[in-house]
Amino acid sequence: MAGEIKVDMSNAAEMDYPEHEKTYGLFIALFKWGSVVIIALLIGMLVGLIMGSGVIASVLAFVVALAVGYYALR
Repeated sequence: MAGEIKVDMSNAAEMDYPEHEKTYGLFIALFKWGSVVIIALLIGMLVGLIMGSGVIASVLAFVVALAVGYYALR
């Protein structure tokens, strides 16, 4: 059987918790807003490509979806 392994942590740096929380907050914000942009892009593609409504309707649907996502998540 293997013996107990002891690790010397006396020289280890302490965690920088404020920086960790800041990075986590930025990651969550990037994930949230990135999801909104991707969903809006897919809605614009749906309107323009599948429904055959054209470029103007596609861009308008993209902008409207972005606005709805912004107001829903702020």
